[in-house]
Amino acid sequence: MDVNVLKLFEYEAKQIFAKYGLPTPRGFLAKTSKEAREFAGLINAPVAIKSQILVAGRAKAGGIFFADSSSEAEKVAAQLLGKEIKGVKVQSVWVEEKIAIKRELYFSITVDRSRRGYVAIASAEGGVDIEQLAKTSPEKIVEVAIDPVYGFRLYHARHIAKKLGYAGDQMNELASIFFKHYKAAMDFDAELAEMNPLVETVEGKFVAADTRLIIDDNALYRHQEFKSRPMEEAELTPQELQAQKSGLAYVKLDGDVGIIGNGAGLVMATLDAISLYGGRPANFLDVGGGASADMMAVALDIVLSDPSVKVVFINILGGITRCDEVANGILEAQKRVGFTKPMVIRLVGTNEEEGRRILTDAGIHVLNSMEEAAQKTVEISKSGGM
Repeated sequence: MDVNVLKLFEYEAKQIFAKYGLPTPRGFLAKTSKEAREFAGLINAPVAIKSQILVAGRAKAGGIFFADSSSEAEKVAAQLLGKEIKGVKVQSVWVEEKIAIKRELYFSITVDRSRRGYVAIASAEGGVDIEQLAKTSPEKIVEVAIDPVYGFRLYHARHIAKKLGYAGDQMNELASIFFKHYKAAMDFDAELAEMNPLVETVEGKFVAADTRLIIDDNALYRHQEFKSRPMEEAELTPQELQAQKSGLAYVKLDGDVGIIGNGAGLVMATLDAISLYGGRPANFLDVGGGASADMMAVALDIVLSDPSVKVVFINILGGITRCDEVANGILEAQKRVGFTKPMVIRLVGTNEEEGRRILTDAGIHVLNSMEEAAQKTVEISKSGGM
């Protein structure tokens, strides 16, 4: 789970990679079905119509279609534009030339935290979930750890291309693509730079048919072109959008236990505790140090606006954050939202006695053991939030 990252749209990643000499299909961004028709006419060949959303698995979710003519491209685009895919509304489509594929490959540069550095990952089976492939057929994955001092060299790239079964001119061409891809990833401070699939065409050439680029947003001061982009363009969920506007770190997950804590490490530990007792976290939300009553109220607004949440676990370790301020924020949110969903609160640290008194007087029970609180939370979630 990455909190501090900026995901780019496929078309943005392709435009960046193309500047580094990576082969990509000819394409255009369309925001209306009429534009899709015009761009398909310019390409004058069968096209792929690809929804531009920041979620994985678009094809399986019905976000990518093909068209053999301009009129068909217009109809397909009309079906996709405005459609919701995995909860995200499609506002634009990428119209690009359809590639005649002989073979699909996978290549990425990503951060490997266990190695404390970057790693190059490749496979002769592209277009698939690489994590699943690594579990079921690890022998099909080629990994090269990248030395932070010496970096990724052409001989590394040639080694990978050879491992994928290529030789001669094809091996050299593929190695050149890998090397240019690495250069783009480093220049853009990528958490992940991916080509999936990187296809071998029937003519024996290589084309990046689909691309992803995720940037560490701590490096955005080096990429001013992205720093000021409107939040709405990121196609965030309503909760993520509200959190960003409020300066809160929030990530939507797929469970039913709402999580609020102060400090990323504590929130991560809270997610682990919920999972340990058989629960499923619905989100990651860090209110940070020194959270005020107003900030706690905003955090609860965000978490409780998710209809999948059955119970909220608030885990506060008071240091800079005062427990009495947190308690007042909880009561303020209760008045503002009028929520009825149960809460489990663990409150320890600065002014904890006062914080507990405030909540206890309001009829809200407070615990001081994270394990006990996590177990209680999971029990409530499994009982349907009762």
